[in-house]
This record gives sequence, structure tokens and C-alpha cells, in this order.
Amino acid sequence: MPAPARPAPTARAPLPSYATLDRSVRASQARATQGLSPMAVAAPLADWAFHLAQAPGKQMALALRLQVLAMRYALWLARAAADPAAEPIARPEPDDRRFADPAWSVWPFNALAQGSLLTEAWWMEAARHVPGVTHRHEEQMSFLMRQLTALGAPNNIPWLNPTVIARTVNEGGMNLLRGAANWLEDCDRQLAGRPPVGAEEFVIGRDLAVTPGRVVFRNEVMELIQYAPTTGTVHAEPLLIVPAWIMKYYVLDLSPHNSLVRWLVEQGYTVFMISWKNPDERDRETSLDDYRRRGVMATLDAIGAIAPGRKVHACGYCLGGTILSIAAATMARDHDDRLASMTLLAAQTDFAEAGELMLLTDEEQVGWLEDLMWDQGYLDTHQMSGAFQMLRSNQLVWPRLLRRYVLGEVDGMTDLMAWNADQTRMPARMHGQYLRGLFLENRLTAGRFAVEGRVIALRDITAPIFALGTVRDHIAPWRSVYKVALFADTDVTYALVDGGHNAGIVSEPGGRTGRGYQLMMRRHGERYMDPDTWAMFAPRHEGSWWPAWRDWLVAAGSGERTPPPFMGAPEQGLPPLEPAPGRYVHLR
Repeated sequence: MPAPARPAPTARAPLPSYATLDRSVRASQARATQGLSPMAVAAPLADWAFHLAQAPGKQMALALRLQVLAMRYALWLARAAADPAAEPIARPEPDDRRFADPAWSVWPFNALAQGSLLTEAWWMEAARHVPGVTHRHEEQMSFLMRQLTALGAPNNIPWLNPTVIARTVNEGGMNLLRGAANWLEDCDRQLAGRPPVGAEEFVIGRDLAVTPGRVVFRNEVMELIQYAPTTGTVHAEPLLIVPAWIMKYYVLDLSPHNSLVRWLVEQGYTVFMISWKNPDERDRETSLDDYRRRGVMATLDAIGAIAPGRKVHACGYCLGGTILSIAAATMARDHDDRLASMTLLAAQTDFAEAGELMLLTDEEQVGWLEDLMWDQGYLDTHQMSGAFQMLRSNQLVWPRLLRRYVLGEVDGMTDLMAWNADQTRMPARMHGQYLRGLFLENRLTAGRFAVEGRVIALRDITAPIFALGTVRDHIAPWRSVYKVALFADTDVTYALVDGGHNAGIVSEPGGRTGRGYQLMMRRHGERYMDPDTWAMFAPRHEGSWWPAWRDWLVAAGSGERTPPPFMGAPEQGLPPLEPAPGRYVHLR
């Protein structure tokens, strides 16, 4: 007898989706934390605390280490009280200037400094080598310990800082009044959206970005500036500079005396510069590939119309170098040979060792930022600047706060500082793709980065490469920048320059003394040399790296000199528009 038929299932109404509500809640929380996910702190802390509680051996080792340090400190205190010249038992890192003032070597402040350094050393030891803690969480805990111990160090506590005490006594507390006035003014400017004190003295087009030129092309992503020649003939190959869109282009065209653009024009180059549009909520769907297509490739097409038949030297700075590398690999895949050379200034192509910035970039953090950008349509760099500064808080955060708000000092504004205060935004879709595809998944060097549906590879690039890193770069560490030599299959010249991410690039000839660089080429077919071995063998040169780069560009070009091209190409639909610096650079 056949089994009775089962009754038809009762249709269920689909459950309502609350994803929008969830994202809205997370976006509001992200605004409150300036884009920093609470889990970025909670997850490594919980992992460390749980596994430390389960590791009695590590606890015993830490307890014993604490006893040893305490006894050494007690013995040193007795010696230092009797002999002011007693040798310290703890020394700061070479770049740690917190206790450099001679007042910190006098009792009792030397005792405070030594105690702080020993405490930091113990906490750093506690953060490391806990059984079971993941390597990433261990690195994050070390970073958090550095921030917490730096915050509580005696140099940041006014009544324990000898410099603050002496200044307050000598001035009868007037420094504190000036500091309070500075704090009130900074708060007012912050709330009103005005730049820092002194930035108004540097006006774009009057003091900054004054190299003569014209905008010759504009679209919804960027403007292309062509600079006016100052020599009777020019090198046959024009030079295209692709800056990062996280910054405004005129870091390379600051004041006349330190403008890289002006200097290149004086060397006989026809210089083109991309000036990216500062996006707003209407540009939320602008993608990373839009920066390649409507940025790099559109400018190459325009330059081809202005200087037909000429190959182009292409130079990318920071993120501009990353998108230039993507464009160059795509061109090589498609047999497009318009590039005469490629220069990468503090630009990463591989993100496996992207420094401490990676400690703030994981799946949770990226998702947090994506919710924030989904709500705003963009990421404001004010919401990222705090993270960048915390990477070097002992140099960029606490000393400035102490000088300005406690000592009552006013830091003089410079052209580079005024530029740094002129911050930009990044479109939501583009920045999400950048963080996931490059930072998290490192697709470009893993053979998984596709353009127009097909994978690209850096090894296809045949144009010679000049790559440059800076010694104190905490955004694009020089060893990470160097790794382009591991993935490129062409001549690679690498330069390691004194300075940081910006000051190392803006290093004009005859400028600051004591600057130098190392330079060495690896020719196509030669064996790879790791960065530290390279640094041992690469010869050092004193002065600016700009002339060395110019000589490299000359060698990479045809050697031909021609009359300067006309400004724009009206017959090709590229009439000269307004004078440089153009329109987009003024967008706030």
C-alpha cells in the first residue's frame, strides 16, 4: 500500500533583512572611534591574557625577570645617589629622544627615566613569546604595550618632567597659560574645520605650487598639468608624475627652492603632473581601476596627443606608484610599450611586510572602515591620520602635545607642514578594494590581481625601474619597497635615502646638510640580493638623490633633444585650460 503523500510545506515569509540597520550602527560607532575597530584592541588583548593565564612557566619567568630588574634597579639607585655619573643600566633605542635632555641625567629624574625604561622592557617581554598566542596578535600586543608605556612615561607627565618644571618655575606659570590658549585655539580651529595655526601663510598658487603650467586635460577623476619649459630644447621623452590620491600633488611642487617639478623642468624635461580630484559622497562608486583607466591611462593618451610618437618616463609616488605599477603590468600584458622607464618613490608593490601599518589592518578593521565609508561615501584622511601618527607616537604625538600645551611653545609652520595639513578623502569603493585586494590579500605579487578579467604580473614589465625607499619611512618601509626587485624581471636600480616618507623625497640639492643616499643597480638576469645584503654593499653618496635620478632618466631615454612640445593639443581636443595649479587642488 503506497505511503500517504506528505503535505505540502507551508510557505514561509522571508525574514526581513536588518543588514542596513547593522551597518548603520557600526558606522556610527566607527565615527566615534575615528575608524578604529574596538576589536583591534580587544582581540589581541584577550588572546594574550587567556594564554598567559594558561602558561605558568611564562608567569614564573616574568616574575623572576621582574625580581632581577627590581634588584638591579635598587642597586643602581644606591650608586646613582652617591655618584651622579653612575653608568645607567637601561638605554633607550637610538631614535628615542624622550630622555635626551641633560636634565634627565640628574637625580632624581635619572631614576625616573631608568625606571620607565626598565618597566617598558619588562612589559615588552611580557607581550612576547606567550605560548598559544598567534604571531599577529603578539605583534599587535607589542604595539599596544609600546603605546601604553609611552603614554605613562615620566616625560609625558608634566610634574615629573624636569624641562616642564624648570620652565614653569622660571616663567611663573605663564607657559601653562600660553599652553591653555594654544589648546583653546586648536579646539576652535578643529571645530570650525580651519587649518592649523600658520597654514594660512602658505597659499596654493601664491606660495606653494607656483611652477608655471596649464591644465591640458580634465575628467571626473583628475586634472593633467603640463608645465611650461624653461630650456630651449628638452629631452625627447616627457615625464609623467603620478602622485598618491591620499595627498595633494603639490608636495612635489612646494616652494620654488624645493620644488621637484621646477627642478626637473630646469633640467630640460617636459613634466606632466596628475592632480587628483578630492572626492566627496558623490564619488563613492569610483573604483581602484578607475584610477588606472581614467587616471594613468587617460594621461598617457593625452601625452601621446601632445607629444606624438614619444615614449614616456612614468614616476609614481606612494599610492601613485602602486597604481602606476598596476598600469605598467597591464600595459606589458597587452603589448603596450609606451613607457620608457618607471620610477617608484616610496611605493609598495608587495604588502606582505608593509610594516606596523599592517598591525592596524585586518579583516575586522577593514570591515569596520567599510561600514564607515558605506555611510559617508568616502574615508576622510583625518580619520586615518591618528593611526599614522600612533605608529611614531614618541616622535609625532606626545612631544608636540607637551611643547604646545604645557611648555606653551608654538611650532613654526613650514611649507611641508602646511601641505600635510591640506588633507584629502578617498572614495569608498576604491579604498575598500585597495585594502582588501592589496593590503589584506596581497594579490598583485601573488598572481591573483586581475585587470579587465585577466591576471597581470610585474615580471612582464620590461622598462627599467628606479625604486626609492626612505630610511625612516613608517608608511612604506624601505625593505617592503625594495621587494619590487624580487618580482620584476628587468633592470632595477634601488636608492635608499635618508629621511622619512615625505622629507626624504623633498630633498633638493644644496638643501639640508647631512643628507645622503645609497644607490646600486641589479641588471636583468643577475641574481636577487636581499635588502639587508644590498644595504651592506650599496655605495653611499652625500647630498640630494635628485641628480642621480636625473642621470638615470637620461640613461634610460633616447638621448635625443627636441624643441619643447606645444602647450596642449587643441587640434586633438586638448586645449590649454586654466593655469596651474588648476581647479581640483583647491577642493576641500
